[in-house]
Amino acid sequence: MARPSIATCDPSARPCLATRGSLPRSRTCAPLLFLCLLLGLTVFCADANPSDSKLLCSRLLPCEPSIEMVRNCKNLWKLLDRKVSVPCRKITTLTRTVTLTELPDKTMEAKCLQGMFELIDSAFFNETKLQEIAKGATEMNVPIYRANRKLVATKNGGLENPSPLVFNPSWNREVQRVQDKRFKYPSASGVKLPRDEEDIAFMSVLELGELIKTRQITSKELVRIYLKQLKRYNHVLEAVVTYTEELAYKQAKEADDLLSQGTYLGPLHGIPYGLKDIVAVPGYKTTWGSTSFKDQFLDIEAWVYKRLKASGAVLVAKLVTGSMAYDDIWFGGRTRNPWNIEEFSTGSSAGPAASTSAGSETAGSMTYPAARCGITALRPTFGSVGRTGVMSISESLDKLGPFCRTAADCAVILDAIKGKDPDDLSSREIAFEDPFSVDITKLTVGYTKDADMKVVEVLGSKGVNMVPFELNYTVESVQGILNFTMDVDMLAHFDEWQRTGQEDLYEAQDQWPVELRRARVVTAVDYIQAQRARGKLIREVEKSFTVDAFIGNVTDWEKVCMGNLVGLPVLVIPTGFKNITDPPTNSCRRRTTINAGIYAPPERDHIALALGMAYQSVTDAHRKRPPIDDLGPDDSIPNPPRALIPPRRLHI
Repeated sequence: MARPSIATCDPSARPCLATRGSLPRSRTCAPLLFLCLLLGLTVFCADANPSDSKLLCSRLLPCEPSIEMVRNCKNLWKLLDRKVSVPCRKITTLTRTVTLTELPDKTMEAKCLQGMFELIDSAFFNETKLQEIAKGATEMNVPIYRANRKLVATKNGGLENPSPLVFNPSWNREVQRVQDKRFKYPSASGVKLPRDEEDIAFMSVLELGELIKTRQITSKELVRIYLKQLKRYNHVLEAVVTYTEELAYKQAKEADDLLSQGTYLGPLHGIPYGLKDIVAVPGYKTTWGSTSFKDQFLDIEAWVYKRLKASGAVLVAKLVTGSMAYDDIWFGGRTRNPWNIEEFSTGSSAGPAASTSAGSETAGSMTYPAARCGITALRPTFGSVGRTGVMSISESLDKLGPFCRTAADCAVILDAIKGKDPDDLSSREIAFEDPFSVDITKLTVGYTKDADMKVVEVLGSKGVNMVPFELNYTVESVQGILNFTMDVDMLAHFDEWQRTGQEDLYEAQDQWPVELRRARVVTAVDYIQAQRARGKLIREVEKSFTVDAFIGNVTDWEKVCMGNLVGLPVLVIPTGFKNITDPPTNSCRRRTTINAGIYAPPERDHIALALGMAYQSVTDAHRKRPPIDDLGPDDSIPNPPRALIPPRRLHI
């Protein structure tokens, strides 16, 4: 069999690897081949017969002697970074000869980018989006690549820095039960039913539970009160997506009937609550806050909904999530902060934070809105609450947790929803100790430089050993690791949404659309390197976490990213209030909340809860009521708001 002809750069040049022919052992034009394969280009020369070569695509480049080829390779790589000048050379195509200077720089750049994206079967982006991806990849992806490679990829063999993402081949889905000890809730005996419905609405879970247990009020009556409150304020807060009124009264009747028969299910028996609208409930829309999914019905009963229903709780509403669980903008508007309705609640658990309920966090969606709205919230240890039936951003980051009035309420909710979900491989049966039985005087608790010193002083006065503390680690790419992990995982879950152009309907184009387009060009290798760097971070944080817990700023972005990557629990507590900036009158009732975070090691949520309960036992910031629409004399909310909203950051 005759060897096929080889198109060469000139009669004396070595064969070019981008053309047909056997591969020579001598030095070749490998740099150019690599670039051409990446960009979807085919190389051949003006003096070669095009019919002798099988073209990979119609975009062509000249093949020249090796030094010039390397120079051209470097120039083409620069197209991904910035505009460059293109030398005037001839390109021979199947139909005609053109010069590169006939093509504008932007057009050449777009063609190169289009060729590259065709190789990864992603030729559905227009030129504008391609330019945006190239800019974003250069400014954000590349520095993260380099930082992670330097951190964990300088040695071969995989003997160090393993990824924390572990494969479990077991087919056994039977839950290995740990000793099931329920928390011992403190008695709320002596609680009397207030006359004012507003006072009832602001009672704690344990107080409401006592009213139900002693039959001072029925679940049906509580449902009526809470639905009335939601409907009264929702036009201001924009916190409710769907009222589950029919279901609520049905569940309330079941709770009342059980109690009349002598069956009491515990402190959540007959208590109204809401769910973030990424949690599926049969018979009701699960919109994910998005125009693309606003009419979606999922015939799934989410695990967390099952757990709450089994505890006797009554669902009254599906609450706002930012579109596809990003920030506070959704298809119906933008959720506001009840303490200052000129501000927005921030974070995708916007509705739960504005009305107290159950929410979720991947990267700040509980901590930020809880801090902004002045309520107590627990982001639990990763894996402690099952996520079946909940929209997923990242299987290794997503967490579900409560927004409540008090730390004690958060403990009650955690006790109800924790446990192994058979269909959620990352969930676990964790034997939490009873937070109501922790002796805080035996704890050593650190406080960072940015901690609220009021919390430090109060806990110190309660007998806690308070010490200065800083969590130290060498990983510098923490925020980038979180972005890579979250964005790539999210794109895997919404690949079809992007490929079919539904991203163009998204409510805030500077959010998921930009993030997920950039995620499209994160390589598999660099994703795994990010996970290896994450593993290094986890081990360093474990070594440095030498206290039982620490007090720190809960909205510091580095702490948010670190905590979510490591899986740390954190309790957000309100600690006070201050006047808003530039109030319209001296009698303005709007306030800016002050808050703190109590961080604990994984599976030590009970320590954070115990410290939070101790703090709240002698303070009252958590009992304050927001003005919402009761703004005070001569105060009104201008439209559009005067308050400057800072650039959005990932609050997922």
